[in-house]
Amino acid sequence: MNLKLFLALHASLLFSSLGGVASKMAANEEMFSLSFFIWYGLVLFIMFGYALIWQQILKHVPLTVAFSNKPVGLVWGMVWGTLFFQEVITWKMILGAAIIFAGIYLVVTGDE
Repeated sequence: MNLKLFLALHASLLFSSLGGVASKMAANEEMFSLSFFIWYGLVLFIMFGYALIWQQILKHVPLTVAFSNKPVGLVWGMVWGTLFFQEVITWKMILGAAIIFAGIYLVVTGDE
């Protein structure tokens, strides 16, 4: 996979992870308020845009490669939680993410 496709794949995953931020922002708003609908509208916009980008990436990247890169969203989720919601990254979160990455690596390389 060339660098341009790799960067496009990871940009799409970063974009997708922002849907979680918008969703959490909506959850902090009063139900059915204008700001609630704006945040959830942003979630829908992000997921729609991500779906379009993802389909284009899958035309050029093997499915196993694309899906093996999806867990990077865990890392982005931790970053966004720290930046936007003042959440603390714990060693358990890092260990959990490492176990997931290791498992995916074993599955993807298991047929070699």
